[in-house]
Amino acid sequence: MRQTWHSPCVALDDLPDWLPVWCAEHLGAEPVGVRFELRSMSTVFGLRLADGQDVVVKAREDDGRAASCVAAQTWLADKGFPCPRPLTPPVGVGVLAVHTEEFRPGGEPLPGDSPDVAVRYAEVFARLMAGLAGLAVPPPLPNPRWSRWDHRDPGVWPSIRSLDELDQSAVPAYVVDTARRVRERLLAADLPCVLGHADFEAQNLCWHGTRVWSVHDWDSLAWQPEAALVGAASGVFPKTGPAALPPIESSAAFLAAYQDHRGRRFTEEEQEVAWAASLWTAAHDVRWEALHGKAPKADDALRAQAAERLRRANA
Repeated sequence: MRQTWHSPCVALDDLPDWLPVWCAEHLGAEPVGVRFELRSMSTVFGLRLADGQDVVVKAREDDGRAASCVAAQTWLADKGFPCPRPLTPPVGVGVLAVHTEEFRPGGEPLPGDSPDVAVRYAEVFARLMAGLAGLAVPPPLPNPRWSRWDHRDPGVWPSIRSLDELDQSAVPAYVVDTARRVRERLLAADLPCVLGHADFEAQNLCWHGTRVWSVHDWDSLAWQPEAALVGAASGVFPKTGPAALPPIESSAAFLAAYQDHRGRRFTEEEQEVAWAASLWTAAHDVRWEALHGKAPKADDALRAQAAERLRRANA
């Protein structure tokens, strides 16, 4: 879905021509070393600057979302939430939106998909959502494509040319049917939208033991009903790579723990929306992997769990 490659040994001469100048202008020093480079939907550079500072520079195609996402990340960092603190606002460089944040190394993913692990993740998600509740920024729309069930494109899936041009017959029929039913249930809901993290996967969190150290990927904020955001997180929290779906009892533990920590019980409609949203990303991921000729690792789990999750969603 969000493929990433990591190049830990990048020469200074291999950096984009605009980057040293950008660092000098906005950070006061040019890079003298490269710690790492990550490529996904954005390109991320870990740099050592001439003044001894270590920073992370992120560049992605400017889709109008960056200002709100960086503002939210700054807001949470200022409140003491464990995330890298942005050092600059996003700045346009051609078609790119570029910003810098502090280098926050250390920590490891918290593995597992048991109910106990789910509760740990839910506690962090509840803290994150509570922190964002007081922030007013323009909604970062359109929502990330893997969570964009609220699109207005024809058909079940959001229109993405690179996917739409592939052979759709490779996608199992039950995946399409699951996505259709999930989307119909989500669109039928009458709930207010809020700001939240739409990529709350294990690979985006680092822990020291059972204490969360840093939450990443703030480009992936979304503007959707709270229950949908929580439900989606309950379905992706153990993900460290290919498509994944935790056991139903673990998603249930996540949803219950989230409500406990927010001090509010979901209504019946919110419960149904949460269970519906718990399926959307898995269906999207299985579709992506099937279209790219990969054997989706979540296929068996999605096939086994879809009926029960749809029943809980009243979909």
